[in-house]
Order: sequence, then C-alpha cells, then structure tokens
Amino acid sequence: MPVDVKADAERLLWQIEEDEEGAALGEPKWHALWTRSHFEQIVHDQLQAKNFEMFLPKINIWSRRGGLRCLTQVPLFPGYLFIRHAVDKHSYNEICKTRGLVRILGERWDRLASIPEKEIEGIQKVLDSRLHAMPHAYVREGQRVRISRGPLKDVEGMLLKIKPEKGLFVVSVDLLQRSVAVEIDCTLIVAA
Repeated sequence: MPVDVKADAERLLWQIEEDEEGAALGEPKWHALWTRSHFEQIVHDQLQAKNFEMFLPKINIWSRRGGLRCLTQVPLFPGYLFIRHAVDKHSYNEICKTRGLVRILGERWDRLASIPEKEIEGIQKVLDSRLHAMPHAYVREGQRVRISRGPLKDVEGMLLKIKPEKGLFVVSVDLLQRSVAVEIDCTLIVAA
C-alpha cells in the first residue's frame, strides 16, 4: 500500500509541475516590438533566424532615388513590428538581445501588452488583398463595420465616408495607436 501512495504522490507532483509549465508558457500571443529608426527589417531578420514567428507589415510607395521614380517597400508602422510567442523569462531575454530593438511594449517581462489576433488578421488580410493600402491617422471614434464579401470578407474596422459610393475603411492596432486605410465599396459593409 505505501508504494502505491508514493507512486500516486509522484504522479500528482509531476502533473502539477507540467500544469505550471503550461500555465507559464501559456498560449502564443501577438506582441509589438519597438525598434530604433529604420531597424524594423534588421530586428525582423534576427528574430526570424531564431525561429520566432514574426510579422512586419509593409506597403509599396513611390519614391525618388537618383532622380528616378521607383516603387519601394516601407514598413506600414514605422518603428514597429510584431512577434507571436508565449513569452517566458528566457525568451524575453533572448528577444531583448536583438540589435536595434528598443523594447517589447508592456510593463515588464511578465506583463507584456498583447494585440488581439483579430487586429493582426485584419492587417494581414488588407495587405494580402493587394488593394491600395496607406497609413492613416489612428481612428478612435466612428462606426465599427465588417466587410461582408470580397477579398476583405469578415475584416472589422472603422468606416470613414468620403464619397457616396466609396468609403475609407480603417483597420487599427489599438496598442500602437496606428491604423491602415483602404478605399472600399460601401455596399460591401455591414454593422459589426
């Protein structure tokens, strides 16, 4: 009988330790990384080489280089990129060693600010749609809408009307207080 009690106690202790590890690791969440000016791609590449899931949203803009007009890619949110990870003390320290990183947004390593999955998915869908996207001032007020069909189906954001048939659809990342806007057909929207 005492052998079974000891085995049960060991099994219970092992299960508690496993639960604590799972709770400590938690679910992977999106976090915002603040970088030095023009270091977004460098930080992205360093962390991706360490097998972190990264997202650096970029848009195409026209610029002049050497008197020639050319299309270049620039970060949608200058100075920021995103990482999806269940951050523990070890991974936090590993991320913070990255050259060009200022900090991970949040109070401290165990109280990092997270970004809802829906906001990141919305930004990804806007960029994947190949519609002309542009940075936009952060929108706090306005009607929250959802796109009902087309390449941006089920993306939620704010609608700013600018013409009777067309509207400016804005998807925001609340933590960064930054937004991206795309012109859409107003017949595609429904209230969220």
